[in-house]
Amino acid sequence: MTEIIVRSVEMNDADHLRKLFEGERAYSGTLQLPRPSQQLWENRLEQRNRESVHQYVAEIDSKVVGHLFLDNPPNPRRRHVGYLGMAVRDDSQGQGVGSALMAAMVDLADNWLNLRRIELTVFVDNEPAIKLYKKFGFQVEGESPDYAFRNGEYVGVYHMGRINKR
Repeated sequence: MTEIIVRSVEMNDADHLRKLFEGERAYSGTLQLPRPSQQLWENRLEQRNRESVHQYVAEIDSKVVGHLFLDNPPNPRRRHVGYLGMAVRDDSQGQGVGSALMAAMVDLADNWLNLRRIELTVFVDNEPAIKLYKKFGFQVEGESPDYAFRNGEYVGVYHMGRINKR
């Protein structure tokens, strides 16, 4: 089995992330638009220094194949909550990349950030992602029909959450 390395995102990852999100399955599973620019990713990575945003990439053979962010905005009444988003390169899906990223994120949230709750949204037709999130303790908490416009039609999402009850 190929080793998956999870590390913090760096400024020089902008081009790798642009390429990751050029994949149809990668951008279709998120709220990203097709054909992202280099400048877009450079701007996003400049935000990585905000204390509330934690970003990881996954690498296989020195190639960035996955991205995950965890945002913990500083609202005093929601300091215990993080919101996550992730994507895996089209040609690397089904190889454990998502699990490696999720394991790193759960460790960070539970053992270092003291987050009690993690939230996410996932398209209702993204069965592999839903299965992955359930594997890490997320539960469907609600559904929003016609949440986003994707490939010429409206699609719904599930709102999922995970509560660390220790």
